[in-house]
Amino acid sequence: MEKRNIGKSGLSAPFLGLGTWAIGGGSWWGDNDDALSVKAIETAVEQGITWIDTAPIYGLYHSEEVVGEALRHIDRDKVILSTKCGLEWRHESPVLHKVVDGVQTYRDLSAKSIIEDVEDSLRRLGTDHLDVLYTHWQTPDLNIFPLEETVEAMMKLKEQGKIRAIGASNTTAEFIRGYCKYGQLDVIQEKYSLLTRRIEKQLLPTCKELGVSIQAYSPLEQGLLTGKVTMDTTYPEGSTRNTNPCFQPARRMQTIRLLDSWSDLCEKYHCTKAQLVIALTARMIPGLHVLCGARTPEQAIDNAGALHIALEGADAVQMKWDVDAIS
Repeated sequence: MEKRNIGKSGLSAPFLGLGTWAIGGGSWWGDNDDALSVKAIETAVEQGITWIDTAPIYGLYHSEEVVGEALRHIDRDKVILSTKCGLEWRHESPVLHKVVDGVQTYRDLSAKSIIEDVEDSLRRLGTDHLDVLYTHWQTPDLNIFPLEETVEAMMKLKEQGKIRAIGASNTTAEFIRGYCKYGQLDVIQEKYSLLTRRIEKQLLPTCKELGVSIQAYSPLEQGLLTGKVTMDTTYPEGSTRNTNPCFQPARRMQTIRLLDSWSDLCEKYHCTKAQLVIALTARMIPGLHVLCGARTPEQAIDNAGALHIALEGADAVQMKWDVDAIS
């Protein structure tokens, strides 16, 4: 199976990774069956989805704990494991992030906090190293948490063998340059889908220049790009879909028509609309990594189908034109 590089780290993985935010549960996702979640992770790896991404804040540590349990049954050397640092609720910091499941969280990108985060994550995950460590959110005030201090701490962890690659999530072109100036940056993790493409102009040129890979989260746009959403689909009060511009009537109709126009391609490639979208998304940006969630083995198997779709050049070009037409 083709693998794609992760920046200049020397690591590589198939383009499709497993996101485990939902596995963490909490008010955003609801309760989960942890045994089923463990099986979903095991199944994903068996199907060729070998990059597993988590974070301490997903379920307030619970996602990492579930991933750690799954790793007890998986050959660690077959997996690219990433987690994140920089969001705190063990202590306060001058930078408030938001309230998560009734808990006040803060941004803390100090060296002390990063090192504590990594040690705690290693323990929960039951491993002696992380393949990729992301800073989860960047600081709005570099006077409080200087970027040089943040990068120095991550470089030190890399020298110690506790992490193998350095990442940044929810970032800017200026921060990308800063990471590279003070040390190293291998990959960024950003929201990207066929409907949300702002990173193509805002971040992609800088990443190409500096050799930084991109991992996309939310490629199915909260389910809108699965082909299962209709104009009559409604969501509970408080759902972020209700305020997502892509779910508003005009944009939703555009999306439904776009997916319907690809029905013949689904028949041609013997795939679902979601699998076709994932396969195309992975071709929109050269070398792009794509992150999809799964809470059951069936969902993991369904996602993995995208790894086996070899889009013909003419089809990929036409689909990109179709996407451009509604962008």
